[in-house]
Amino acid sequence: MTDIVETRGLTKTYKDGVKALRDVNLNIREGEILALLGPNGAGKTTLISTLCGIVQATGGYARIGGFDIETEYRSARRLVGLVPQEVVLEPFERVINTVRLSRGLFGKPDDKELIERILRQLSLWDKRKSRIKELSGGMKRRVLIAKALCHEPRVLFLDEPTAGVDVELRRDMWKILRELRETGVTIILTTHYIEEAEAIADRIAVVNNGEILLVEEKDSLMRRMGYKILRIELKEMLREIPEKLAEYNLSLADGGTTLVYIYDTMHDSTGITRLLQSISGAGLKLNDIQTTQSSLEQIFIDLVREDAA
Repeated sequence: MTDIVETRGLTKTYKDGVKALRDVNLNIREGEILALLGPNGAGKTTLISTLCGIVQATGGYARIGGFDIETEYRSARRLVGLVPQEVVLEPFERVINTVRLSRGLFGKPDDKELIERILRQLSLWDKRKSRIKELSGGMKRRVLIAKALCHEPRVLFLDEPTAGVDVELRRDMWKILRELRETGVTIILTTHYIEEAEAIADRIAVVNNGEILLVEEKDSLMRRMGYKILRIELKEMLREIPEKLAEYNLSLADGGTTLVYIYDTMHDSTGITRLLQSISGAGLKLNDIQTTQSSLEQIFIDLVREDAA
């Protein structure tokens, strides 16, 4: 798969000395959805703003579609669509005119069929003559996406695209992004909703303190760094873990009626069989056993916590 975005040593240091980006090396494949995860102030928005030409890098370089974002700015910018975090739209303008104007700003001729197709895809066609101020928050975000798509970009950047949107509308937006990917559009999004990345991303990039901690296939990351939790419900309550079970690093939950055992999915031996034998040897009787898989959220928390240590 061809890389459509490439950065090497990309750095942004502000006048007050704050380093928002630190030697960022990143390759983004054509036609993928990449989720940028990181805590507030991690550098996600700065990275997107730099790639879109809103913020100027102080070191390194970046290319989009093979065009340098500084020396070949116009060519690189034509390939990019940006959906910003803040909803900034002319409140008294009509939806269809807002989208047409954005296309014209890129020097593109009016294309009624294209505009209609985009508005229908985003469920905005019935609202095309409505004024922006008459729309809900979710519909305004759809208008932002329509504006970003109207000049037919190959790369779409979305900064917190579903912030403040209810769960149902969020899932609708996920569907829209998947459909856009199917048309060949590369999508890079920042999000605070871990389930959003888990639901739609092909790869995950974890950002912290202006650095990329890792970039990996979502499924591979969850297999490699995931772990499972075994919850062993007991027939009787324990006040403390028996000495015979000390080696297993167990914890008590549910008021002492549940033993919790965490194990690495990548190890050849989970130790569960030996643990159950030891529990029986300690004279404990089981009521039920349940296993759950760690989520992407927990993996993300662990990575950021490890980076901060």
